[in-house]
Amino acid sequence: MESAARKSGGGLLEGFYRVVMRRNSVYVTFIVAGAFLGERAVDYGVHKLWEYNNVGKRYEDIPVLGQRQSEE
Repeated sequence: MESAARKSGGGLLEGFYRVVMRRNSVYVTFIVAGAFLGERAVDYGVHKLWEYNNVGKRYEDIPVLGQRQSEE
């Protein structure tokens, strides 16, 4: 019974193995792209959290310091 279920559809992990992990070049590309996208997501989230926690304390929030006078 168990072997019939394996032959008919396979599971989610088996499909993932067939698509990504069967060839080393695809697996390495998947890992590198995942690391890059994961780093970008964490950087964005930490940046937004830092801005949220420091509203009113940043250089841009101080009216006198945040403005540059134009040179005429």
